[in-house]
Amino acid sequence: MKISIINGPNLNLLGTREPGIYGNQTFEAYYKTLQERFPNVEFSYFQSNVEGELINHLQQVGFEVDAILLNAGAYTHTSVAIGDAIKSIDSDVIEIHISNTFAREDFRHKSFITPVAKGLIIGFGLDSYRLGVESALSKN
Repeated sequence: MKISIINGPNLNLLGTREPGIYGNQTFEAYYKTLQERFPNVEFSYFQSNVEGELINHLQQVGFEVDAILLNAGAYTHTSVAIGDAIKSIDSDVIEIHISNTFAREDFRHKSFITPVAKGLIIGFGLDSYRLGVESALSKN
């Protein structure tokens, strides 16, 4: 199985950014944990702070991987274009959030991704990604 993980803005700062919300671990360290835990999965990883680059990458991998775990960060709440890109690809997209967005500011309660995603996993810290992998694997 091929799974692409795509992270949006500010997620490159995991481990140092608001550790009370996002924890102390970098995503790169957690990514290695995922690779070790799921040796039969072919993972790819991409992060960008730029909306258009996220869309380009969705379009690039969205016809060749089985699933995409997408944490679009703040673009979740603002980007119609990312939602449209998801509708245009073949791969299943699972929306991922580290924090419980519904326990945060009101603007974080709206998602342009949820209506077009296969599913939504929020609030389990970095473990949200593991749950997303398990969900994608259960499809097969």
